[in-house]
Amino acid sequence: MNTFPMTNLGGVEVSRMIAGSNWFLGYAHQTHSKGEWIKQYQTRKNIADVLEVYLREGINVAMGPIAPMLTEALRDAEQRAGRKMHLITTPSWDLKASDVNLDSARSAFDEAAQLGATFCWPHTSMTDRLYDGMTGTIRHMETLCREIRQRNLIPGLSTHLPEVIVAADHMNLDVASYISIYNAAGFLMNVEIDWVQKVIHNAAHPVTTIKPMAAGRLMPYVGLPFSWSTLRDRDLVTVGTVTPEEARECIEISRATLEHRQANRELQYTRSKQTLTEAAK
Repeated sequence: MNTFPMTNLGGVEVSRMIAGSNWFLGYAHQTHSKGEWIKQYQTRKNIADVLEVYLREGINVAMGPIAPMLTEALRDAEQRAGRKMHLITTPSWDLKASDVNLDSARSAFDEAAQLGATFCWPHTSMTDRLYDGMTGTIRHMETLCREIRQRNLIPGLSTHLPEVIVAADHMNLDVASYISIYNAAGFLMNVEIDWVQKVIHNAAHPVTTIKPMAAGRLMPYVGLPFSWSTLRDRDLVTVGTVTPEEARECIEISRATLEHRQANRELQYTRSKQTLTEAAK
């Protein structure tokens, strides 16, 4: 079986590439109909087929919300490939206006532990609502990290705000990593791309980037080389795909970028390319 460049998250050796789950669970960031199509297409078997490709290529970590179908498919893929895949869960719960609703958070963390996750990083919909821009702190996050540790999970956080990463470091939070949006299109990023890169390069811990292809707005050949070429050697890139073939192609493009070579892949042929192929003969 193949290997992939590795990094360390909280004492656990993981691949720098992560299997994303938006294209498994219907979070297309495009249209309602696209999301519904994804949910209709994806089954436990189809998801396991994709995750098996990642595992056989040396990618040993996946990310997603607490979703039984995802974890079931992950276990199926592990059985087929004979390799373990770590799970980064991104739980959410009902926040109250006056407090963090710790009882609800504990239930979410308990479920993450029961599903066999390795990492538990509260979703951006939790973290960014707890961020206090006036004080540059993340309310209750120290308590949440302790609760996660008590369940033998490795804490982290997810954010869409680069300043949350800065705040986490200033607070010296017990986190292994921070999930951050990062792509060449600036999609869903609230400041310029070079500023986000600066925050990532100054971060105390590895940064786990998401949406490298801007949720389908960038071709893999554009989005993936940008991310791999502008991140640190310890940072990670989360890549979601619909099919095993897409996973293989994205992995090959990623390997080629890291190895400074041309990707070995077949380009999509359309009739408009006919003159190009004839000229090459």
